[in-house]
Amino acid sequence: MRIGILSRKGTLYSTRRLREAAEERGHDVRVVDPLRCYMNIAARNPRVMFGGEELDFDAIIPRIGASSTFYGTAVVRQFEMMGAFTVASSQAIARSRDKLRSMQLLAGEGVGLPVTGFAHSGRDNKGLISMVGGTPLILKLLEGTQGVGVVLAETRKAAESVIGAFRQLDANMLIQEFIAEADGSDVRAFVVGGRVVAVMERHAADGEFRSNLHRGGTANPVKLTAKERNTAIRAARVMGLAVSGVDLIRSERGPLVLEVNSSPGLEGIETTTGVDVAGEIVEYIENHVVERDPPPRARKKSSPRTRGRPGNGDGGSAHDESE
Repeated sequence: MRIGILSRKGTLYSTRRLREAAEERGHDVRVVDPLRCYMNIAARNPRVMFGGEELDFDAIIPRIGASSTFYGTAVVRQFEMMGAFTVASSQAIARSRDKLRSMQLLAGEGVGLPVTGFAHSGRDNKGLISMVGGTPLILKLLEGTQGVGVVLAETRKAAESVIGAFRQLDANMLIQEFIAEADGSDVRAFVVGGRVVAVMERHAADGEFRSNLHRGGTANPVKLTAKERNTAIRAARVMGLAVSGVDLIRSERGPLVLEVNSSPGLEGIETTTGVDVAGEIVEYIENHVVERDPPPRARKKSSPRTRGRPGNGDGGSAHDESE
């Protein structure tokens, strides 16, 4: 099977593990930088080009970073038009990156969430703060990832000050209730094909309320309750993601979904749990893809030296692709 991994950098842990898992199963794997792809948008002959070569894959694994969502999803959509299978559709990636839309969709399906508020006018700050239960509360920029743009406001005055500052920057934000009983911890459930394949509990570092591993948090394997497992699977299904990282918080009223990630990192979950998550993803692809014959068009072939190897023009930040 011809599998394309869309990643800015082939040496990143997640990209490398996916490539290794696919190659171990005998697949022809290629890592390409989605921002270096260019597209021929034709009615009956859509194509994706890279370095003068036409790309044609049976399946793709998008590792689209938040900073390249617009162009990255356009490339994924072009592959979809060409008939390639993808573990994350362009629509699902875009949906997951919009925190407000995600919350609205999850709430519409009855998935448990922290009480969340959203408003445009600064005149409504007092009502907005009261609606989520007062302070302390959490403020989240809609565009933030890896804990960036997430602020804990412990007093009403602090909350109003941060809201005012964000408003002056014309930044969109969500306001959420603070779940004190979680004590700086959350749970990452990795869902593949409607199954939870690995779970870890993350704990914030001393003096920090965000549990992201990129911010010094620690993790340990943990078991989910039946309700937590069902919540994670439902959240992934609502978002339309075959592969996702669902972040849950344990509250007195049950599991609450914080976020559903369309490009979850593999290093933390594999290191913590010992589960071959990359292999689970490749196995899911194998179970859902029928290999296609390459089209008869003439194309420039990649050399045996570079085929299946990362680094063909890859660049970007080491943290750009994973959340």
